[in-house]
Amino acid sequence: MHFCTQMKKTFILMGLAFAIVAMAFRNASFYKPEIPAGWPKPIYDFQKKPLDSKKIALGRRLFYDPILSKDSTISCASCHSPFNAFTHVDHNLSHGIKDRIGTRNSPVLFNLAWSKHFMWDGSVNNLDEQARTPICNPLEMDETIPGILKKLQADPKYRELFGDVYGSSGISEDAVLLSLSQFMLTIVSCNSKYDSVKNGSKTFSDQEKKGYTLFKKNCASCHTEPLFTNGTFENNGLMIDDELNDWGRIKISGKQSDLLRFKVPTLRNIEYSYPYMHDGRFKTLGQVLNNYIRGIQHGPTLSPALKKGIYLTPDEKVDMVAFLLTLSDKEFLRDKRFGFH
Repeated sequence: MHFCTQMKKTFILMGLAFAIVAMAFRNASFYKPEIPAGWPKPIYDFQKKPLDSKKIALGRRLFYDPILSKDSTISCASCHSPFNAFTHVDHNLSHGIKDRIGTRNSPVLFNLAWSKHFMWDGSVNNLDEQARTPICNPLEMDETIPGILKKLQADPKYRELFGDVYGSSGISEDAVLLSLSQFMLTIVSCNSKYDSVKNGSKTFSDQEKKGYTLFKKNCASCHTEPLFTNGTFENNGLMIDDELNDWGRIKISGKQSDLLRFKVPTLRNIEYSYPYMHDGRFKTLGQVLNNYIRGIQHGPTLSPALKKGIYLTPDEKVDMVAFLLTLSDKEFLRDKRFGFH
């Protein structure tokens, strides 16, 4: 009898356990990260911090809300517009509140799960912490974390949203930053013509094919497929800007070997992410190619891939640009998942 009673209790407990697990799954809002076929494993640890649709939605709301800036006039999207591949195109350097001019061009924000370092100089190495830098930068959003938390706490809708997503922990610095990173992790661009060629559904034109051959010969060591960046820092031979005096990653690492080295940007959606380079000095792809052909400044930290120079005829330049345009992902630019609604 005692054995039967114990068995009955065991089955009841097992039933309760299964019911709790089933309820958890019904209430869960996990969101499977988009990892395109043939791409490398993401650097971001989704096992440790899985995507959650509620956090993503909250992060999207925060991304487009100027409440994150000190005077509530600019949002993250002010410098990272979805229509411009999540950067800006109307000025060389980023603009902050009260039209303050930043020191660098705004980088694109997509495919971030494959990035180990953030910012042009790699000053941030954790995406979950990245948003703090522009928020607190006096030339950008010029806000403080306590200031943001105070404003969010005063907003009944945000109190409701954070309570729903994070429960009793409510509105906190970690919750704000994690929500933003959760949204940014969903911004994936992988549906360009180049991708269609790689999966066999389309073919390059003769001109694009010639450009692709030239690209692999001259550019692929730094702009490595399929992400079109190797994720490292390189000195690409730009002449120093006497006004900005931006010496690159050396300011972060203190190493002489990092002099004039900046993070290699992705070339995906390059058609829409002008102006180019860390200081936005070039307006067109033609200007960029011309600089690589005849404007490279040689020095001890120059990227080894550029030491022999790049030589392109006028026709080859046209072919190269034709290939680069195949990296445009128009479906990505129109994707409503990334807009505020």
